[in-house]
Amino acid sequence: MTALQFSITFIIALTGTSAIRLWLARRHLQNVATHRTKVPDAFNHKISLADHQKAADYTCAKVRFEMLSILFDALLLLGFTLAGGIQWLFDLSCKWSDLPMAQGIITIFLVQMLSSLLELPFSLYRTFIIEARFGFNKMTLKLYLVDALKSLLIGIALGLPLLFGVLWLMERMGSYWWLYVWLAWMVFNLLILFLYPTFIAPLFNKFTPLEDGEIKTRITTLLGKCGFTANGLFVMDGSKRSSHGNAYFTGFGKSKRIVFFDTLLERLNGNEIEAVLAHELGHFKHHHVQKRIAATFVMSLGFLWLLGQLMQTSWFYQGLGVSSQSTSLALLLFFMTLPLFSFVLLPMLSAYSRKHEFEADGYAAKQTHATDLASALVKLYQDNAATLTPDPLYSSFYDSHPPAAVRIAHLQQL
Repeated sequence: MTALQFSITFIIALTGTSAIRLWLARRHLQNVATHRTKVPDAFNHKISLADHQKAADYTCAKVRFEMLSILFDALLLLGFTLAGGIQWLFDLSCKWSDLPMAQGIITIFLVQMLSSLLELPFSLYRTFIIEARFGFNKMTLKLYLVDALKSLLIGIALGLPLLFGVLWLMERMGSYWWLYVWLAWMVFNLLILFLYPTFIAPLFNKFTPLEDGEIKTRITTLLGKCGFTANGLFVMDGSKRSSHGNAYFTGFGKSKRIVFFDTLLERLNGNEIEAVLAHELGHFKHHHVQKRIAATFVMSLGFLWLLGQLMQTSWFYQGLGVSSQSTSLALLLFFMTLPLFSFVLLPMLSAYSRKHEFEADGYAAKQTHATDLASALVKLYQDNAATLTPDPLYSSFYDSHPPAAVRIAHLQQL
């Protein structure tokens, strides 16, 4: 393949992916708007028309903004690649250092910082306009900036050593460098799974042990019944940033802990909380976390091998507007353009995730009552203003959970 041919392939992929994403978003908008005036029959005794219309308006506002983001992301990628942005930043880094590895790290850092700064207005609008308009945002500008600073520092503290290690392995381990990088990537991800609950998450939220009482007694009994051992039951101050509610378990091995948003505990009754927890335990019992980790590692091995083949060709760099060749530029270009060519995998990945959700629902129905989980989900759909009428095709690409009507119908069958 020549550089020109790859440039044309890249433009086709970028245009086609962006066009499909915009088309899917438009379908989703039309479907939600069409059903805005009537609550679906399965929910008409549980969710009011006002709440249904709020969910429709909230969804439409997010999707319209998403369409703008799609166009911006396409232009930004063109600016970095064919317009010469990455090459210009690399030339700048060469003036600051004579060391190839330092040049690569500086270039990647500059690209990430510039991308974050250009995307900052979108993040601010999403948080302080859209989320605030529908009553979800609880963040102050100060808290937002503090969070951003913490994220930056954590990214530097964890990302720079990882990036240095990856580039070193790429340059020193010969033609099988991708295998060594893959092993290092696996170790790094497993390490983060251990560190996140205890050291990273508390930097952003306060985690308070669940108080003794009926709820804790019921949860402890359920955990014993399911054979689940956790390093504590915690309540997270999710209301500090948003009124959205959720529950999850995090960590790996002995560092596992169960976390409830304070907003969720305030909204659900004891039976519903127990059912939601049983659903999360269903993921544990079916080894979904391990399966997803394994799937991610398998895909990452394939992607790294592909990068190993591409970085040896000149057309890969030149076709993306870069005249210089280096391991760092190959790494940067590959992972910036990968979403374009892997977009077609989204329906398969979403279907795999939804399969896990059905399995977890089935487990919860055996341990508690399906009606309690259905009741909890309806309240969460209502409180989070989740649309009950997504476009099926849009949902097949983007939704990791089954659509509300499909999921509730499945629970009713159980």
